[in-house]
Amino acid sequence: MSGMLSFPRFRRLSTSVAMALAAAALALAAPAAAQEMRGHGGPVRALAVAPDGRLALSGSFDSSAILWDIEQGLAVTVLRGHDSSVNAVAALPDGRFATAGEDGRILLWRIGRAEPEARPVTHEAPVAALALSPDGQRLASASWDGTVRLAPLSGGAARVATTQRGPLNAVGFAPDGRSIVTGGHDGALRFVPLDGGTDRVVELGLPVNALAVAADGEIAAGLADGRVVVLSGTGQQRGEIRAAETPIVAVGLSPDGKRIAAAGIRGSVAIIDRATLAVERVLVGPGLPVWSLAFRPGTEELLTGGGDRLVRRWLASTGEHIGAVIMAKPSEALARLADHPGAEVFRACAACHTLDPDGGNRAGPTLHGVIGRRIGTAPGYDYSPALRGMDIVWTKETIARLFEIGPMAYTPGTKMPEQRVTDPEDLKDLVDFIAKATGAE
Repeated sequence: MSGMLSFPRFRRLSTSVAMALAAAALALAAPAAAQEMRGHGGPVRALAVAPDGRLALSGSFDSSAILWDIEQGLAVTVLRGHDSSVNAVAALPDGRFATAGEDGRILLWRIGRAEPEARPVTHEAPVAALALSPDGQRLASASWDGTVRLAPLSGGAARVATTQRGPLNAVGFAPDGRSIVTGGHDGALRFVPLDGGTDRVVELGLPVNALAVAADGEIAAGLADGRVVVLSGTGQQRGEIRAAETPIVAVGLSPDGKRIAAAGIRGSVAIIDRATLAVERVLVGPGLPVWSLAFRPGTEELLTGGGDRLVRRWLASTGEHIGAVIMAKPSEALARLADHPGAEVFRACAACHTLDPDGGNRAGPTLHGVIGRRIGTAPGYDYSPALRGMDIVWTKETIARLFEIGPMAYTPGTKMPEQRVTDPEDLKDLVDFIAKATGAE
């Protein structure tokens, strides 16, 4: 699961633009330091850094979380307690860590223990985000079941803080801890008092995939069309910035509050000056999705986690990558059919699916040979039980129907993010491209 994403009609990019992005990635400086943190078997969905800046925790689509020594670039321990993707993680002020998963569970871990110390919350659907209260005493969890639940970290029962219409992707506390703000697929930010007062709703018009709350209460919200919208703690919009051409999937604030980092699903991270709302620089890595990010306290470093299964380190102040940038192997099918009108539409799907015979599974199963294949049968992929029980064979017609009405309606219970292709021409081009690229035609 990658949060509830929504993909608008995509602008076609020229080959020269793509080559320029690749050249920029290769030109990045590589100062001597620990290399990328390697160990996950799937995309890195979530990141958090401990308050002292020494340790980081990553969560992955591979259902594990890894605790890292950042300077050494070494795994301290692997935490296994979830049945599926680890979608959110948090570093707690008492030295513990929290993980939340697609299985709806939240687990608390203490360093040196192989089993979770506590299981304070269970949601009825995947958990998409976690937030720690300013006093460090409560953990908020936002879920696709439409609820935010508050768990006291000292023990005791969790309570439902709010129930909203539709899946929730993001949650944050106000600086005084007396209210929370939520964002989800319905395209609204909701300011929810925790004392039982009336919610304040700010309509943004598009799904909110991520948000971050500054110490002064200002909110940065990442939207499905690539914009970052900045609002006051009472909901007045101060401005917006186009940070990417495709959905923003992660947002973070630097420890000093001066910079916003916004990660796009196409594999870049925009570093935004918060005062002026201008893009200072864009970090361009291997061209794969950047699913997660976290600033490192006490430094100018930003950690990112991506579809290449790595945790990378950057200097946010200069854009330098710490360690060598390793470029991902380009898709042969995408290169061969680069001029096909459906190729650009498919690039959003490439975040989770491969096309080539040797591409393997990512967050979603490989699409090679998908035409004529029964749903839930791609070798080596861990499907949700709901899909394994469905009687659907993938054809051009069934694939078109999936994107016409959306995965939640066509394949309820799927791990696939909610997304539709509403333009008939784009839908026709996408289906034709998939058929040609996966060997069906």
